[in-house]
Amino acid sequence: MERLTRVAGPVATNVHLLADARTREAIAIDTAIPSLDWIAGELRDRAWALKLIVTTHGHWDHFGDNAAVAEHTGAPIAVHPLDAHRLTDPEPLWAPFEIPPCVPAVELAEAGEIRFGEIRLAVFHTPGHTEGSVCLWSADEGLLFSGDTLFAGAWGRTDLPGGSEVQMVESLARLATFPDTTRVMPGHGPETTIGAERLWLEAVARERRLPI
Repeated sequence: MERLTRVAGPVATNVHLLADARTREAIAIDTAIPSLDWIAGELRDRAWALKLIVTTHGHWDHFGDNAAVAEHTGAPIAVHPLDAHRLTDPEPLWAPFEIPPCVPAVELAEAGEIRFGEIRLAVFHTPGHTEGSVCLWSADEGLLFSGDTLFAGAWGRTDLPGGSEVQMVESLARLATFPDTTRVMPGHGPETTIGAERLWLEAVARERRLPI
């Protein structure tokens, strides 16, 4: 897997481009505003063809450039069905600019799989930050794209639309079952590993509550 990451937008969203080295097929994860120019440039310079635009959850800072990237590349947009309405009818949530609506064409569902070239990403439904939050797991690479479910030393807010502390506890407990060596690529902030987060993740799983 070839992987590029860029921090974009007013709340520093991690935008990911992944590609298969042989077929040059690529996907984009969480296309925040502004990421179109960067994505278009990397696709052009590396002769990559974008096959899918993946949205880990339906908050504006993770899909603001979906419509523009889709128009430029022709790639369809994927999101969990429980968050699809957030893309078609965006909620501003203090956004400093207008968020263009977009229409998802691909459903991300629990136990589903994203395929491009020889790369496989398993879809894990991890609600808590929103009803339709997902994480993407590459077993071959040992990479987990966690959206806003898990950060380095923290977890996604549960007090925004679609949030649930109960569901977040269940999702974090599930992530605690991943191997220590799993590299976590969150929606914001630096990467981490499950091993680095294990102590508090296991406390969440054991006590069935979020840390105070």
